[in-house]
Amino acid sequence: MVRLVRGALVALVAVLAAVVGALPASALSDGPTASPSPDEQVYGCINPVDGYGAPRACQLLVQVLAPICDNEVPKLKYTVDPVGTPNDKVTITFVNPSGPSVVYADQPLTGIVNWPGAVVGPDGRGIDWPGWTKLADGTWVEGDEFDWVRPNVKVLFEVNPSQTVTVAYPPSSPVCNTNPDEVLDTVVLASNPTSATLSATGSESQPLLIAGAALILVGGLAVGSVAIARRRRTI
Repeated sequence: MVRLVRGALVALVAVLAAVVGALPASALSDGPTASPSPDEQVYGCINPVDGYGAPRACQLLVQVLAPICDNEVPKLKYTVDPVGTPNDKVTITFVNPSGPSVVYADQPLTGIVNWPGAVVGPDGRGIDWPGWTKLADGTWVEGDEFDWVRPNVKVLFEVNPSQTVTVAYPPSSPVCNTNPDEVLDTVVLASNPTSATLSATGSESQPLLIAGAALILVGGLAVGSVAIARRRRTI
């Protein structure tokens, strides 16, 4: 009798072990497995392939890229459009080829950032510009630690995917200067040489104009006197 009971117990234990071994691992855990929160941002392109294994679109389109001058401050205006990702922030890196780069992290997909090396004064106007150094006597000389952002610089936009583009430093205009006030861009001179020359020499040109007008008047009087004298002789 005892042997029969022992045999039944052994058989029962074997059956239970087989049943437990056949259960999935999730059924043996102490609780539910961790899953991403619905509010958690997924970095990168989602569903890189479709149901047939074909790759889905995954790219970053740079729609607007405009170097501008605003209130004597050089800036970069941009708009990027990521495809295949839910990310709504972009990291903008001005790439320094030989040193530390300048990074603007977590920027909106459309916006404006200051050019590296530009310094804005309390009134919102530019007071220092990349590639220039102000000496103790108030004069400006070319050269500083931001020489690498001129005349152009590579800019990396990262939303994952990413895109790298080369951007030119914004030129000055008659209404906005991206250099020290004492410096006149060749771009401005080329686009409006007459106004640039007048603005630079206008105060000195007035005496010359008066002197020229006086010479013309004297010349006219002299010619008139000669003509009158000839008429009298013929009479």
